[in-house]
Amino acid sequence: MGAREIDSGRTAGTSANGAPGSGTARTSGDTAVRARRAPGTGKGERLADWADGRLGIYSLAKANMRKVFPDHWSFMLGEVCLYSFLVLILTGVYLTLFFEPSGVEVVYHGSYGPLNGIVMTRAYESTLDISFDVRGGLLIRQIHHWAALVFLAGMLVHMMRVFFTGAFRKPREVNWLFGWTLLMLGLITGLTGYSLPDDLLSGTGVRFADGAILSIPVVGTYLSFFLFGGEFPGHDIIPRFFPIHVLLLPGIMLGLVVAHLILVFYHKHTQYPGPGKNQRSVVGMPFMPVYMAKAGGFFFLVFGVLAVMGAIATINPVWAFGPYRPDLVTTGAQPDWYLGFSEGLIRVMPGWEINAFGHTLQLGVLIPFSLFPLIMAAIAAYPFVEAWVTGDRREHHILDRPRNVPTRTALGVAWLTLYAVLLVGGGNDLWATHFHLSINAITWFVRVAVFAGPALAYVVTKRICLGLQRADRDEVLHGRETGTIKMLPHGEYIEVHQPLTPARRFTLTQHEQAPPYEVGPLVDANGVARRVGPAARLRARLARALYGPGTRIPKPTAEEHRALTSGEDGHHH
Repeated sequence: MGAREIDSGRTAGTSANGAPGSGTARTSGDTAVRARRAPGTGKGERLADWADGRLGIYSLAKANMRKVFPDHWSFMLGEVCLYSFLVLILTGVYLTLFFEPSGVEVVYHGSYGPLNGIVMTRAYESTLDISFDVRGGLLIRQIHHWAALVFLAGMLVHMMRVFFTGAFRKPREVNWLFGWTLLMLGLITGLTGYSLPDDLLSGTGVRFADGAILSIPVVGTYLSFFLFGGEFPGHDIIPRFFPIHVLLLPGIMLGLVVAHLILVFYHKHTQYPGPGKNQRSVVGMPFMPVYMAKAGGFFFLVFGVLAVMGAIATINPVWAFGPYRPDLVTTGAQPDWYLGFSEGLIRVMPGWEINAFGHTLQLGVLIPFSLFPLIMAAIAAYPFVEAWVTGDRREHHILDRPRNVPTRTALGVAWLTLYAVLLVGGGNDLWATHFHLSINAITWFVRVAVFAGPALAYVVTKRICLGLQRADRDEVLHGRETGTIKMLPHGEYIEVHQPLTPARRFTLTQHEQAPPYEVGPLVDANGVARRVGPAARLRARLARALYGPGTRIPKPTAEEHRALTSGEDGHHH
C-alpha cells in the first residue's frame, strides 16, 4: 500500500521546521536531547550535532525525507533527463582533461594513418588523440554524445507529457518555464559541443549558423564579425565556444535543474486521477527509503544503457570526415536530430530576397531563422494563455486525461507533426538518395505538409479524443463490453455488459467540464450598451474554440446512471 501525504497548508506563527514562533531554530526537546548526550558519544554523532546546530540539517531532513511521491512510469521521463545530464557532466569533465580548444593549425602525425600529413587545427588533432590514443577516450566521447541526444529527447518527451496532462497549470507555470529554458539551453549547448571537434561535418554546421546570423538586417554582419573575431571561420570560434560549452551553459543549466527539483518538492508531485486522490493529498511511496532506492537503481540503469550505446553504436566518427575547410562540404551533412527543426525550415524555404537601397534582405533565411524562436516562444507562453482564457486561478495537482481536453491535445499533436515534417525537410537529401526519390519532390511535399500536416493532425486528433470520450460515457452508463452474446426468451439478442467498479467509474467521471468564458449581454438591464474591449472579445472566442460546444462530450450524470441501472433490462450481468 502506498503512503498518503496531506497538504494542510502553512499556519501563521509556525516556523519552516514546524516549531511555533517565527524565530525558533529548533524545538526545546531537540536541545534537551543534545544536552543529555553522554560524554562518550561517538565522533560521527558529535559532528552531526555540530552541523545540525549550524545548518539545521535534522529539521530539513525530517520535513522532506518522508515526502510522498506517486508511482507511474511516465514520471521516469524526467529522471531520464536528470540522469543523462549527470552522465554528460561526468563524461564532459573527463574529455575536458584531454581536449585542446585551439584554432592553431598543425600537421597531423598520429595513430590514424589516413590523415597523416594533413593540415588541421589543434582542436581536431586533440579530438583524434582522444579517439585513438587516450585510454577509453573513444568510449567516453561516444557516451557523451549519446547522453546529449538522450537528454534532449528525454526533455522533449517529458515536456510533452507535462503538456498533454496539464501539469503546467498553477502553481507550476514557473517550473514549465524552467523546463523550457533548459530545453533551449540544451539546444545551444549541443550546437556548441557539436562544433568543438572542428571536423568537416561540424564546421559545415557552424557555417550554416553563420549564414543565419548574416541574414539579420543591419546588425547581422557585425554580429558575425564579433562572434568569429573577423571573417568566417577565423581562429577564435573554437576557443570561444569551449568556455560557453563547458562552463557557462552547463552552470546555468545545473542551477535551473536544482531550482526545478526544489519546486517539485515544494509544490508536491502531480498524480493521475483515481480513487483516494484529490487536490490536497498525494498517494505514493515515501522519498526515503523507497523512492531513493528506486531512483538510485534507475540511475545505474540509464548509465548502463548509455554505456552500451557508446560501446556498440558508432556516432560522430570525426576521422571519417576530415578537418574542416571552408571550401569543402560533406555529402549528406546533417545536424543532430534536435536541430533538424531549424534546418528543415531553411531548406524548404524558397530563396526569396529583396534588394533595396544597395542592401540585400535574404528572406529565404531570415524568415525561417525568425520562425524557430517564435514557435518556441509560443510553447513557453501557452500555460499563461490557457490560464487567461479559462480564468482558472485554482491550484491543480490532479492531471488531466488528454482525451478530456481535446483542443489542447490536438494542438500538441499538431506541433509534433510540424516538427516531424520539418525533420524530413532537414534531411531531404538523405531521403532522396536512400529512397531514390526526387529531392525537388520531397522539398515541395514538405512545403505543402508544413501547412496541411498540422491542420490535418489537429482535426484527426480532436475527433479521436471526442470518440474516446463517447466510449467512456457509454462505458459508465452501460458497463464494460464482455463479448458475450445472449438470446432473450422472445428472440432478441443482446450483449452482456459487466458493471464498472466504483473506482473505475470515478476515474472516468472525476474531470470537470466548466462552461467557457463569455462576454455576457452587450446591453445592461437599463438598455445601456456595455463596452466590451477587444481583449475580452478575443478571450471569449478562444474560450469557445478551446472549451465550447463541439470540444467535449457531456459526461454522464448520476441521474442518467441510476435511470439506466435501476431497471431489470437484462443488459447488465
